[in-house]
Amino acid sequence: MIALASSCLLFELPSGENVPLSAEMISVELMGEAAMSFEPEFVRDAAAAVFHYFRNDLGRETVSVGEFAELLQKVLRNFGANIHCVKELSLPIAKLEDDLQALARQSGEVRELAFFPRVRKAVRSQLRVSPRLVRFRGLRDCVFHLTGARRWSPRCEHLREQVIEYIRQCFGAEPHSHRAALVVE
Repeated sequence: MIALASSCLLFELPSGENVPLSAEMISVELMGEAAMSFEPEFVRDAAAAVFHYFRNDLGRETVSVGEFAELLQKVLRNFGANIHCVKELSLPIAKLEDDLQALARQSGEVRELAFFPRVRKAVRSQLRVSPRLVRFRGLRDCVFHLTGARRWSPRCEHLREQVIEYIRQCFGAEPHSHRAALVVE
């Protein structure tokens, strides 16, 4: 599994699923309409402070939505706000997924020459729908297919890193990608 970006925490949803979200993404979801009574920058800063507390002070990568909401509510109340944060994310988190192995198989004999443009197209098509989570799976099998290897080797490791870096670059180059989290597994 790829390391979690420093700008994200894994949020445990009531369904048991873990979703990587940034401080900005989660603050609007938790505060709902109450966020409108504050300056957007103030809400972002408060959420960023809570985020920093969990991520850096406590050294955690995973936090429940309820824990985060409770602490954010406490911080805002210390500033004189009488608000209630939502303890669960009621909005469905849109999620798309692409199979890297399938993209590699579709590349035919030219393998990497056709694979990378397909990946860029997949990133663009997923972000067009404006999801909160973009997921690519099948990285290991994809690398085996592209290299033609039967066992993991330094060549496989190098191609794995290239694929991850390329997906990150494509993702970062797209408009509105800051609203979504990227997972490659």
